[in-house]
Amino acid sequence: MKYLKNVSTLGLNYALCTGCGRCAEVCPHAVFTIENRNAAIVDRNSCMECGACAGNCEFGALTVGSGVGCASALIGGMITGKEPVCGCSEGNDSACC
Repeated sequence: MKYLKNVSTLGLNYALCTGCGRCAEVCPHAVFTIENRNAAIVDRNSCMECGACAGNCEFGALTVGSGVGCASALIGGMITGKEPVCGCSEGNDSACC
């Protein structure tokens, strides 16, 4: 499942990454791969901002606004059957695009 393009809060600090692979192991949407002994983000738009990667990174290399933003809006929209509203655009009640 793809989420809204270019809105993920996911961040990766390559200087702190040791390439342990935990992020790739716990990510439910295969956002990460391990290349040259470092994590790499292969599909940022698949990130649902669940926070599993950041919560399991012992080295603090990952950041994500878990449980907020557009992932939460999409889930709310699916539950209610309405358009997702995440508040990314001030004064705009439409989904982020």
